[in-house]
Amino acid sequence: MFQIIGIVLLFGLVFGSFLISGGNMAVILHALPHELMCIFGAGIAAFLISNKVSTIKGTLGGFGKIFGGPKFKAQDYRDLLTLLFLLTKTMKSKGVIALESHIEKPHDSSIFNRFPKIVKDHFALDFICDTLRMMTMNLEDPHQIEDAMEKQLEKHHHEAQAPAHALQNLADALPALGIVAAVLGVIKTMGAITEPPEILGGMIGGALVGTFLGVFLAYGLVGPMATRLKEVVDEDGQFYKIIQQVLVAHLHGNAAQISVEIGRGSVPSGAQPSFTELEEALSAAPMEAAA
Repeated sequence: MFQIIGIVLLFGLVFGSFLISGGNMAVILHALPHELMCIFGAGIAAFLISNKVSTIKGTLGGFGKIFGGPKFKAQDYRDLLTLLFLLTKTMKSKGVIALESHIEKPHDSSIFNRFPKIVKDHFALDFICDTLRMMTMNLEDPHQIEDAMEKQLEKHHHEAQAPAHALQNLADALPALGIVAAVLGVIKTMGAITEPPEILGGMIGGALVGTFLGVFLAYGLVGPMATRLKEVVDEDGQFYKIIQQVLVAHLHGNAAQISVEIGRGSVPSGAQPSFTELEEALSAAPMEAAA
């Protein structure tokens, strides 16, 4: 919502100030189609040249994140903490062997099936199950497991940030491409140097539209979108970080309640449940689900 409001304000204030100051939109509108073709078209071409297919697809999908915000909401964090509570509680009371059937076939698990959104997130599901699988193989050194999980998180986060970096690179290129369009406009103007001043003035004005569009699109639209996308990916990445913190806290010998409380402290402030809210959520998740 705020992103849409921002875009409306961006165009309204920039072009509104131009009109109020006596500017003539006819010059911009006349030059707009071919200048956009040169600048934005060249920017898209450079974007396709410099990125692999998965990054291109991720960038297109990233526009949904820009306008929709983080994928995980407050309820999802409560569900995650509840899931991790059930898993660590089961390990404490029945041992890691009791979890084998759940982690080998999580889609058939009475624990995991209580939280369908987490099950649909392939990385979250694999991250939890792979870590628990390491524990069933008697790898119980918290530092080793934490290091292994950290490497997985870094790899996933690096890949998830690729679309934001690609969008930022496009924003960085647009001002230079605007100069390219402006130079082409100047070349065209110099080829018509014998024309009267009013004609030359319009041609020079059209050439300067290229410089304006390159800077405007870069710093007013594409750059802020790249920043927003990075922010959303960072916040969603915190969801997976909590998995690491809770399971490592469990390996350090903490009770299940303490382990999830450690994870609760890292939930983004806007989605963080209070101590009481989390306690109520845990109470509503009977251990029969772990049977």
